[in-house]
Amino acid sequence: MMPQLDKDTAAKLNLHIKFLKESLFFEPQSATLHYNLGVAYAQKGQIEEALSELKQAVECDPNLTQAHINLGWLHLRKGDLEACIEANLRAVELNPGLHMAHSNLGVAYLQQGQYEKAIASSSRAMELMPGSAQAYNTLSAAYLHTGNIQGCAEASLAVLELNAGYAPAHHNLAVALRMEGRLQEARAHFDKAVALGYPVDPETAADWSSLPIEGSA
Repeated sequence: MMPQLDKDTAAKLNLHIKFLKESLFFEPQSATLHYNLGVAYAQKGQIEEALSELKQAVECDPNLTQAHINLGWLHLRKGDLEACIEANLRAVELNPGLHMAHSNLGVAYLQQGQYEKAIASSSRAMELMPGSAQAYNTLSAAYLHTGNIQGCAEASLAVLELNAGYAPAHHNLAVALRMEGRLQEARAHFDKAVALGYPVDPETAADWSSLPIEGSA
């Protein structure tokens, strides 16, 4: 879900879109104008319009790396993982130092179940931008799926150092701690994840509620 725009921001964005569309009438082959219009549509939550403009941007300029990255991000939001991967691989081909492209690839590979590729892409994103919470969290989840419990715990803790209120990191850490037999700590992080809005079904909640609470005998 896109954040709800306030009235003034929405009005300014609509004016910006109107200006860009008028400008494109005179410069229909401008990759920059198509790109900016695509970004503006994305900010409004008009995903199909945004995709259309960004595709036209890369048709006008196939080397426009940011257009490829934004295309990949929008495809990821729609759940089109193959299109996301294709767009971000193209961005990496153009510029191997784009941390967001590597981070997006990590998320897409994770959702596909290609965990080793998710680890490789997320690790590269972290090298390029050590403060990337998304890359750390993707890495922690991929480690969890591959049985690297220590790696999962370390990556989850790194996320929480950046953002103590990141619910998925608390959940991943809880699972890792439970697998290590550290049940009270696991329960504390699971409860924190739920309190922060992490979704759990009643059966899972009941299973975790059987674990001891920190400080209990």
